[in-house]
Amino acid sequence: MKPSKPNLQQIKRFLEAKHMAVAGVSHNPKKFGYQVFKALKERGYDLFPLNPNTREIDGHQVYATISELPEEVKHLVILTPKTQTEKLVMEAIAHGIDQIWIQQMSDTPEAVTIATEAGVRLITGQCIFMWVEPVTGIHKFHRTFMKLFGLLPR
Repeated sequence: MKPSKPNLQQIKRFLEAKHMAVAGVSHNPKKFGYQVFKALKERGYDLFPLNPNTREIDGHQVYATISELPEEVKHLVILTPKTQTEKLVMEAIAHGIDQIWIQQMSDTPEAVTIATEAGVRLITGQCIFMWVEPVTGIHKFHRTFMKLFGLLPR
């Protein structure tokens, strides 16, 4: 089952939460997972980082698994390699997470199908940096380019 492309309202609704788990956070400042974590923290998000290989990143508690997350966490951003995505989606659904953003390049057809069939509000095929305000750097350029050519979700 192929999900419909996310619209602007779905993206904004996801990002309004300000309280979410992020899978794939790294200690390494050069890694995408670290950069997303840092940017979201700087923009005021209350984050629950997930990484099975560490218990702390920049002074923040890190959770090894989704099942360790507080029950009130209902949003998940997945930034992991594709090989981990399907398992994370299944764990998220089992934990009651009902909104998932699978970063482009982390998505797989199987993970998308599982989330869609479970009724998860899913965003996929989008870069979170294109949507978290303020959009800066290369992401601002890319967003402007896409807007000029009518390629942004509406």
